[in-house]
Amino acid sequence: MEDAALFSFQWWTEPLGTWMAWTRATIAFFTFILACITAMGIWEYYSPGGSPRRGVFALDTTRGDRLFISLLGSAFIFIAWLFFVGPPLWWPLLICMVWAVFVFRYV
Repeated sequence: MEDAALFSFQWWTEPLGTWMAWTRATIAFFTFILACITAMGIWEYYSPGGSPRRGVFALDTTRGDRLFISLLGSAFIFIAWLFFVGPPLWWPLLICMVWAVFVFRYV
């Protein structure tokens, strides 16, 4: 078997072991989630409170709520994209970034 080119689809999706089918893509996903939660914790430590505000969806949300809404919405965006379009996943990543900015700004 030939080595996959760095950052190619095959490189991202090749199995890294036999347990739970870990790939570089799944490791990147869980690392990103951990980084988001860590950043939110640091933000809360240095600027406590994050008083709730009412946004366009008429919900009172804090920073943590908005992080959860943006991550949950991003999961649904990716699932819908995979169902209707399939790979590549660069476009839904862009949509998710826009969604996250919208949620943190207006929700």
